[in-house]
Amino acid sequence: MTLDQENLMTGNYTYWISTALLSLLYLASAAAYVAKRDWVRRALADLGYPGYLVPVLTVVKILAVAAILSRISVPLSDLAYAGMFYHLLLSGLAHIGVRKPGGALPAAVGLVLLVASFATQNLARDIPSPDALAMAAQQATLN
Repeated sequence: MTLDQENLMTGNYTYWISTALLSLLYLASAAAYVAKRDWVRRALADLGYPGYLVPVLTVVKILAVAAILSRISVPLSDLAYAGMFYHLLLSGLAHIGVRKPGGALPAAVGLVLLVASFATQNLARDIPSPDALAMAAQQATLN
């Protein structure tokens, strides 16, 4: 096996494992939003967010996972990645802002998985993302 083939295989595994774990994180969160609706409303209120966001976030989390896994549209998939990025970033910062840094841990893990998934998506998918191509080109110039 050549070095290029090994890199492709490693990137393929990295993409699917990180994407599967990210998807599970989001789907488990959406399930908790449904099963523990009142608890989630109180937790969001403690972070300074209104309770009416619970059903919106539940639907958006499920749709984001569906957009990334199905990849029926590359721009839609990239939009889902962007939405997840901002959601995870703001979630982590909200927990840190109320001095509950332990609550930011799932968001930090999610961000790592998201970056790994986004950065390796073109190795595992038939239709490349132009945004990931630009990111790869930028990294190549830095090395």
